[in-house]
Amino acid sequence: MNPLQPRQIRRLRKRWRESYRFQTLAGSALSLCITALFALYHGFLGFFFPSVWHKSIGVFYFLLVVLRGAILLAEHGMRSKPEAEKQLLRQKVFLATSALLFPLNLSLILPISLMVRMEKPVHMGKIPAIAMAAYTTYKITMALLHMRKRRSHPVLIRELRTINLIDALVSILTLQNTLIMVNTDPGRERSMLPLSAISSAAIYLLILAITVRSFFRAKNERHPR
Repeated sequence: MNPLQPRQIRRLRKRWRESYRFQTLAGSALSLCITALFALYHGFLGFFFPSVWHKSIGVFYFLLVVLRGAILLAEHGMRSKPEAEKQLLRQKVFLATSALLFPLNLSLILPISLMVRMEKPVHMGKIPAIAMAAYTTYKITMALLHMRKRRSHPVLIRELRTINLIDALVSILTLQNTLIMVNTDPGRERSMLPLSAISSAAIYLLILAITVRSFFRAKNERHPR
């Protein structure tokens, strides 16, 4: 494979600056690769070690890969089709992926319950935990900023941003549990259980509300009144 030439790099940078659609697709492709690595990592640990946590969160990341991959493949496959056909295909994929968000939500019940009960394995110190906090803050900030500007864009671009927001909210749950486990004295983690349970329930209900809203929006856009 030939390396990118300076002219090609400049062209890509220009597209990144000028095309919100290109930003979303390129960013989602990168997120897809990272999520696939997470799914493989947790799947490997869940298969070779008796870890319910790694198995359950691996299922969540696998479903994320399926959702992002389906949308990216659909957008790539319809590039040369007429605009009217693109609209129809986008609506069908939008409805299908919005429905798949419900199994994604169900897959979160077990890992969230493990985090609330402080049964998620944590093997990191304070410095990696702080780095994880910075990355999670970046993810949720970018997801919220893009949610505000996505209304005028094609439905699948908006769906990718919805998936990114759910991914960021799950990262907050994981970060919360990690920080509690890292910064709480051994044997006292249970004292944080009420706070962990309330915040986890609130974030999960928010994820569920986002999913329901996305599904009904998909149905209404396919069958407008």
